[in-house]
Amino acid sequence: MEQLGGVARLIRSGRIGEALARLTAIEADAGGDGVLLQHLGEYYTHCGKPADAARCYRRAVTLTPDDPGCLYNLATALIATGQTAEAEGLLDRVITLNPGDGDAWQNRSTLRRQTPEANHVDGLIEAVARARAAPDEVALCYALAKEYEDLGEAGPSFDWLKRGADRRRSLLSYRVEADVAAMAQIADVFDAGLMAQPAAGCAESGPIFVLGLPRSGTTLVDRIISSHSAAESLGEINDFALSLMRLAGDAAGKGDLIRRSATLDPAALGRAYIDSTAGYGATAPMQIDKTPVNFLYIGLIARALPNARIVHLRRHPMDSGYALYKTLFRMGCPYSYDLKDIAAYLLAHRRLMEHWRSVLPGRVLDVDYETLVTDQEAQSRRIIDHCGLDWQDACLRFHENASPAATASAAQVRQPIHAKSVGLWRRYGEHLKPLAAALVAGGMDPAELA
Repeated sequence: MEQLGGVARLIRSGRIGEALARLTAIEADAGGDGVLLQHLGEYYTHCGKPADAARCYRRAVTLTPDDPGCLYNLATALIATGQTAEAEGLLDRVITLNPGDGDAWQNRSTLRRQTPEANHVDGLIEAVARARAAPDEVALCYALAKEYEDLGEAGPSFDWLKRGADRRRSLLSYRVEADVAAMAQIADVFDAGLMAQPAAGCAESGPIFVLGLPRSGTTLVDRIISSHSAAESLGEINDFALSLMRLAGDAAGKGDLIRRSATLDPAALGRAYIDSTAGYGATAPMQIDKTPVNFLYIGLIARALPNARIVHLRRHPMDSGYALYKTLFRMGCPYSYDLKDIAAYLLAHRRLMEHWRSVLPGRVLDVDYETLVTDQEAQSRRIIDHCGLDWQDACLRFHENASPAATASAAQVRQPIHAKSVGLWRRYGEHLKPLAAALVAGGMDPAELA
């Protein structure tokens, strides 16, 4: 794989355009090398190009039609591009070839609402009994939780969810206290005095940051905005954080990085980010960065990119906590596998957002998920106006948006807006009492949890 040696370095250094050009050249000469084609698909995925990844995986599948790994990779790329029916068929094939593949079972369960007439519960239970690897057991438990929830069986759903979450948490060496401390330090460093100082950032227009906690509606808002003819989504990318880390240099941990970040030249940081995202090849005047965790960097974004638009999603804390808990994240969100960790993170996020509002009044548009799904047009108009765009009715038809969506909500956002998830936590009220108790103990008004 010598041809691919420099691609990872290009991606890490923010030279996405060069990385994509290199991948295109290698793909043209890949011929019948199925292994190389699979690696190309992986790198295209890292560059936010699921359609290109699918093309490579499809070529690889024609060469090795019974390779479950290759079939699985093609299925995940097709999920991102909205081809869920074909993806489900491919995952059926993967499970036939490798019945113990927990990820295949779990991904298949998320593609549609399961029904009494068409579900995989019996097969999943048998698969759990056979599971030999912990990650497969975890994924199978999450699949069972999802299917039982679809079937309206709250008790079994939560039992399987807790089993999967507890197992996943046992595999992690994570302490939520470190993240809580980091958010507190960010507020201390980016205080009112610093944020009041003039910052001649990069005056480039166009970035729209859609951020907030995962599973709070960020993908929905991203699809609404990107349905506008003047906006294009880059998806969930790490370019701002990577630009920050490159400019900050070698930092001795999170605390040192936070301190260093406050001393960076705002214009240089803004330019580094703009140059990095330009490599994705977006042509619309406005590009959307839908990376939830960018809420950590709002102070830096405001200083480095004074013309950026920032949209923050909020959700009822119990629905937010439950949505995090029931999602099996492939990467990130290590706090999401324990209800007390979730509560601590939710409270720290809330405190940081209150800080940003106090030092950057009017800079961030808060959108409540519940209001958005019950008053779609008014809230959509509010969002589009905040982004500095004229209204277009296509923003109400976001579910017709054909652009890729490589998130946990990839299947849901291709459906018309609905409020089915509002108040869903109430089905599991008894099970979620530890979450509510931890939120109240952390200072949240119990009335907010009603």
